[in-house]
Amino acid sequence: MADTDSNSRADGRAARQIRPVRFTNHFAPNATGSTLIESGNTRVICAVTVEEGVPRWMKEQGVVGGWITAEYSMLPYSTHDRKARDISKGKIDGRSQEIQRLIGRSIRACLDLEKLGSRTLWVDCDVLQADGGTRTASITGGYVALALAIQRLIREGKLQQSPLLEPVAAVSVGIVGGRALSDLCYTEDVAAEVDMNLVMNGAGRFIELQGTGEESTFSEEQLSEMLALGRQSIGELLVHQRTALATAV
Repeated sequence: MADTDSNSRADGRAARQIRPVRFTNHFAPNATGSTLIESGNTRVICAVTVEEGVPRWMKEQGVVGGWITAEYSMLPYSTHDRKARDISKGKIDGRSQEIQRLIGRSIRACLDLEKLGSRTLWVDCDVLQADGGTRTASITGGYVALALAIQRLIREGKLQQSPLLEPVAAVSVGIVGGRALSDLCYTEDVAAEVDMNLVMNGAGRFIELQGTGEESTFSEEQLSEMLALGRQSIGELLVHQRTALATAV
């Protein structure tokens, strides 16, 4: 394996080093649980609200338990050039739709839906500032917002036991200039020959891998290197999550 820490990056980080991470809990006071996750210059508000009842398809199919669904959007001022709102186009764009499905799948993996009861949890992820890794930050922050919402439901007597299983976090990795890097910022992401998103749980098991050779193919050795970087980075993110939840009031 190449020495991935031999050269620093444009922002001074080592190849395996993630950006500074910060959580500001209860950022959206009307939500059941919320946090602002800051990963370097990427900032995403993650908020969970509770809706009693489940989607019609669950009732029709007799599916027991609850459901989690996610929505993702980039605010117009989150990028250097104004991004038009989906509502102005009359439909959600394909990228946003793909990302919110990924967030929904990832968050559902950390919950026992039967223990949730007949209710729907909405996970809203709104990007305030985008500098790469918005989907992975949404998943990492989305879990914290979910855990805060579950804590509140238990305090209010609406849940008798926690349906949470293992925590979930995500990170981007890639090959940039022939080097494997973790937690890509925007300039690295657009220059990447290979781009990959990893979602893992606290037990070290993979939930989803999304990897693409953007401008070239990649070897099995490079894949192993990216997976090792991602695993280490997600381990660090899980520690940040635990700290954020341990200090939550």
